[in-house]
Amino acid sequence: MFGALRKPVAKPAPSAPVLDLSGPRLRRAFEHLVESADPTGGVERYVTALALKASLFEELLGKGHVETLTETEFLDLAAFITPVRRKVGLWLGSNDFQLLRDQLVVLLSGWSDVQTADIRIARFVTAFPQDKAHRWTRDLAAEVLHYIAPDRYPLMTRWVWDAKTTTGALREIWFADDVATVLINAPDDYLTFATLTSEIEGFLRDQGVFRDIPFYTDVLLSHVYAGYINDRGGSLMRAEFATSSDPMLHTRRMLGLDSVDTETGRTRLKLIDGTAHVLGQPKAVTYQETD
Repeated sequence: MFGALRKPVAKPAPSAPVLDLSGPRLRRAFEHLVESADPTGGVERYVTALALKASLFEELLGKGHVETLTETEFLDLAAFITPVRRKVGLWLGSNDFQLLRDQLVVLLSGWSDVQTADIRIARFVTAFPQDKAHRWTRDLAAEVLHYIAPDRYPLMTRWVWDAKTTTGALREIWFADDVATVLINAPDDYLTFATLTSEIEGFLRDQGVFRDIPFYTDVLLSHVYAGYINDRGGSLMRAEFATSSDPMLHTRRMLGLDSVDTETGRTRLKLIDGTAHVLGQPKAVTYQETD
């Protein structure tokens, strides 16, 4: 008779995964980052650029603005997300932008609750075809969440960690004699990325970094994966990302910081007609649905 008075039993919170990161690998990556960034203004310049990127995302997507986001504004954002800018022009050539905007609205509904992050990301991704041509949707969702709230959401892109292919920066800083063959049993969910970010932030504080920690974390992880592209990415990946004597080229590219020609405003985002999107400029072509 007292059953109705019983309080519901709360489910235990999921435990954080144990990530066996290598301190020496991290230190080498950080030292190489500092050395490599120095000729172009130092790591702080990249951190400042990411802060500006976050400001743009907050301006266009935050405080309910996502509901009135225009296609031109979206293209401005997409230009700073490397996997997205390579694919979204083609997608928009045969789809209505409103479909994408509606999914962004759903993704950001309840954004302050990180416990629903995995559900919202999965819902966003499954709203699109589940094929190789649409893998960019995961990266779009990840960057949107991170750059509107960098203190709340870690960067959960596939290049940080992709459990399906078991590739990403996480593998490159794993504690193992041969990181290429070690088995890493870690899901690519919010808890894993949050744990990884916490570990990296702790490392950075030990190195004397105390400001703009989320963006320093982004730059360090990007530089780690850039090292993989340079050293073990294979000819196909290096051809895709282009070779250069600039040790920061791939680091910038992973973060989308190479997207704009400052003189012309042209970006690396290609529209369906092959022309480059210019920041703030509406499309000059009318897209037609293709077979």
